[in-house]
Amino acid sequence: MFGGAGAVATVLYTLDLSPSVNGAAFALIGLGAVLACATVPLRSPVRPRAAWPIMGVAALFFLVGVIVRPYVTDQPLLADAATVPGYALLATFFALLLRARGGVTRHAVLDGLIVCLAGGLASALLLASPAAEIADRPAIVSFLAGLYPLFDVVLLALGVNLTFTARTWPPSLVALVCGIALMVVGDLAYAVIGVSGLTYASPLFDAPFLLSYTLIGISALHPSVVELVRADRQPVQAWSWRRMSLLVPAVVTPFVLLVAVGGRSGGHRALLAAGGLAIVTLLMLRAVTAVQAQVAAQLHSEYQSMHDPLTGLPNRRMATAEIERLVSAPSTAADGRVWVCVLDLDGFKWVNDSWGHDTGDQLVIEVATRLRAALPAGTTLARVGGDEFVAAHVGEETEALRLVERVQSCFATPLPLHDTKVVISASLGLAHAPGGGDPALTAEALLRDADTAMYRSKSEGPGHATIFDVSMHDRVRERIELEGALRAALAEGGLTVVYQPIVRLDTGRPTGAEALVRWNHPERGPIPPMTFIPVAEEAGLIDALGTWVRNEALGQLARWRADGTVTDDFYLSINVSPRQLEDPHLPAVVTRELQQHGVPASAVALEMTESVMADGGGVAGRVLFELRELGLRLLVDDFGTGFSALGYLRRFPVTGVKIDRSFVSGLGESGEDEEIVRAVVAMSRALGLSIVAEGVETRTQRDALAAVGVVQGQGWLWGPGVSAGDFALHWAADRHVPGPAPLGAGNA
Repeated sequence: MFGGAGAVATVLYTLDLSPSVNGAAFALIGLGAVLACATVPLRSPVRPRAAWPIMGVAALFFLVGVIVRPYVTDQPLLADAATVPGYALLATFFALLLRARGGVTRHAVLDGLIVCLAGGLASALLLASPAAEIADRPAIVSFLAGLYPLFDVVLLALGVNLTFTARTWPPSLVALVCGIALMVVGDLAYAVIGVSGLTYASPLFDAPFLLSYTLIGISALHPSVVELVRADRQPVQAWSWRRMSLLVPAVVTPFVLLVAVGGRSGGHRALLAAGGLAIVTLLMLRAVTAVQAQVAAQLHSEYQSMHDPLTGLPNRRMATAEIERLVSAPSTAADGRVWVCVLDLDGFKWVNDSWGHDTGDQLVIEVATRLRAALPAGTTLARVGGDEFVAAHVGEETEALRLVERVQSCFATPLPLHDTKVVISASLGLAHAPGGGDPALTAEALLRDADTAMYRSKSEGPGHATIFDVSMHDRVRERIELEGALRAALAEGGLTVVYQPIVRLDTGRPTGAEALVRWNHPERGPIPPMTFIPVAEEAGLIDALGTWVRNEALGQLARWRADGTVTDDFYLSINVSPRQLEDPHLPAVVTRELQQHGVPASAVALEMTESVMADGGGVAGRVLFELRELGLRLLVDDFGTGFSALGYLRRFPVTGVKIDRSFVSGLGESGEDEEIVRAVVAMSRALGLSIVAEGVETRTQRDALAAVGVVQGQGWLWGPGVSAGDFALHWAADRHVPGPAPLGAGNA
């Protein structure tokens, strides 16, 4: 809209209908541009905020000068009094803008000086010198008439440097540069007539200024005005067409001027010679600067490729190269073995999740600072991952152990983070190798072995340190093979589900059953769940495994309900892992599965560990509430062994607890276990929770549980988990015979 108004105003102005129309057209667009510039900080998050208001004041000064000039042709200094301060303010605007864009590089300054020097030579010889020779007007007027082109040269130099800090030009920058260019055109027009002694000719000479106001207003109003401070410099060696279109004319200017005006006087020739020499000197400096900048850029690139950008430490690539150097160094054989220590921060994910990645970065920087200060001279320290560091040292085992102590001492005191302090630890893995052999292979093996030892430390708890031994390779290899076999079993139907009854203690009749997954490896035989479930967790297979078990169990429950094997009040209990409960889509998935198999939610219980409640304030907590709203029962498995607390049971929508077998096994022998069970029963009854005792193996345990008020039990006393067919054969509702089943092989 503003651009259209500016175009219309320019047409009216050039038609010169009347002085009042001309003044109104110019005032409308000029004041609009002034207002647009002054209000930029109120409309956009520009930086620096003072720049555009200064541009607005400069535009106001120029506006006064343009409007006044036609009426003061006999006193041109009145117009100059407003125009000259406008140039100073405009130069200030450009300086602030360039500073906000990160300043200008040395080669850009040199390029600007070359252009400025060429423009100064041209304006001095073609405009300023002839204007100064006019004898019938005051010297100050002639001086200012010759000075305006020099003002434009300065603006041109600033504009050149502004464009040299931009690889792409947003619309606001294009409008601004074009507006300044039109201002230069207008000044040159006045400078040309000033050579003949005139200070004003016609409105046509002011048309460029009107268009300049229009473009400056567009620049201030366009949304891309916020991008003017975002520098995106060209590489120093990138001779773009924009840069060349300015530099080539500047370089040839002295030669053109020598032909055009060089013969007028010796002073002109001397000035051209000095200007030409200065331009050649600047070009030579420009070439040297380009070479230096290229070398600096290459060194910086090499540094970045070998160092961590956050801490400044060597990265994995450089650490590997340094370990290779240590392995191949002749001094290694005399000084001892090469030791590599890999350390991983314990609880780093918790810091990231609680305070954000910026705080996590601050933590990494603080740890790097402490490690630098703690490790002895000659020790290589590198950051090789998000929260993983590597230290390499040559020495004996005692020195390596002292190195570990130094590392652990870095975590003895809390680390300051923002307004709080965090206590964390690090898990360490050590590996060593003698010098000699293939350096690359040895370095790779050291890093791999130290990493393996570090993961072994993590499995033992936070803050541990482990020295690698060969047996760890066997465990890692076994772990990898087990994961591959588990993937194959899951894909090819190598897993089965067995069902262990949950019975009423007083009647021995089943009230439910627990679905348990079993894996019979074709070569290794039965593999216990305690072995392959953690593998599934670590390998990311637990979701797929849990989904498969649920569908197998729900399908079987639907068939049992349909053929009368179980009654309508019979429920099936299915285990769910903490990782599965972190999936916000789990309630929707379970809903679809229940609908698919035609099983009511009240006939299904999901068993979870107590750790879910301890950590379940986020996604897991919301998932538990949504599952309970579906009508599912929620049971706490192995109750009493983890984070047992009345607060957890009240806070989360659990419907029952399963007393861990470790408390049941001592019943009849340990009064302490009986008191614990009695307390759990009392607490559960107070909260209206159902109770199941796990691991019941003897009639003595059964009777003791019944005596303290436990109603349901599960364990070998009633048999192990069995196939669906065997379960139906023995526990079918229409042919069940009360009483405990013989003890059999298998495990619950």
